[in-house]
Amino acid sequence: MRVLVTGGAGYIGSTTAAALLGAGHDVVVLDALTNGHRDAVPDGAAFVEGDIADRTAVIEAIGGGVDACVHFAALIEAGESMRSPERFFAVNTGGSLRLLDTLVGAGVGRFVLSSTAAVYGDPERVPISEDDRTEPTNAYGESKLLIERALAWLHRIHGLRYAALRYFNAAGATGDRGERHDPETHLIPLVLQVAAGTRDAIAVFGTDYPTPDGTAVRDYVHVADLADAHVLALEALDRHPRLVCNLGNGAGFSVREVIEAVRRVTGHPIGVREEGRRAGDPAQLVASSARAADLLGWKPSRHDLDEIVASAWAWHQRRREV
Repeated sequence: MRVLVTGGAGYIGSTTAAALLGAGHDVVVLDALTNGHRDAVPDGAAFVEGDIADRTAVIEAIGGGVDACVHFAALIEAGESMRSPERFFAVNTGGSLRLLDTLVGAGVGRFVLSSTAAVYGDPERVPISEDDRTEPTNAYGESKLLIERALAWLHRIHGLRYAALRYFNAAGATGDRGERHDPETHLIPLVLQVAAGTRDAIAVFGTDYPTPDGTAVRDYVHVADLADAHVLALEALDRHPRLVCNLGNGAGFSVREVIEAVRRVTGHPIGVREEGRRAGDPAQLVASSARAADLLGWKPSRHDLDEIVASAWAWHQRRREV
């Protein structure tokens, strides 16, 4: 297939673009480079610099036609979404709808959405299944859930085949690609910055959650496993006209456990600064990925937190040496 990857210069998008190429697909990346990096786009992928809301840029990226779109381009920081919700709805929801309007008009029949566990909000039970209640506690989650709802209507009315992949906390690195957001907001790379001496301490937001050690619990899944799931989902749309799947390891680790893992892996002390909870942060988000195993044949291969942290640390160390 010829596949358009939006946000393909970003962390997960570029890793998935590389996985698609490895699986024999042709790839064209569309990225505005607002947060992405041109050098992250894998060799062998065509590249168009542009915004998903710009119909001209999307048409240029489609070129002679594409069979599918894998859509990553979005604002991703949940805390920021609680300060500027209007921006998240404009970019994530509005931009995606404009993208979909262009794609449907061009006859593109498959769409894979990078969705999120944030659609669940505070879960009623753990692990979370796809049939559980969706009540986001932050605007980021709501902005993604609205896209999922629109996709259901586009499937119903236009026959668009789609997969919404609700993944939990992407983490780790491959040989060539890792997290380098600016500013960085994700826990593992932030703690690694403390280990590297470029950050004084790690802030722990909330120590009074109803969890074993009082800090928030998250399900960390290696970015390479996430990339594999997107390739499998694209191919599974041959068999299933619509898919909604969680992607996670099925095991949760607290903020304190992540900090301890970084201490073990790096051998460096990690200073901690305790602060209050952030608005919109659930206590626990842990996935049941049974549906992805059943329908996609997907199973994460990297379960160990130390292994995930070590891959990210190795990538950061290589970047410091360049």
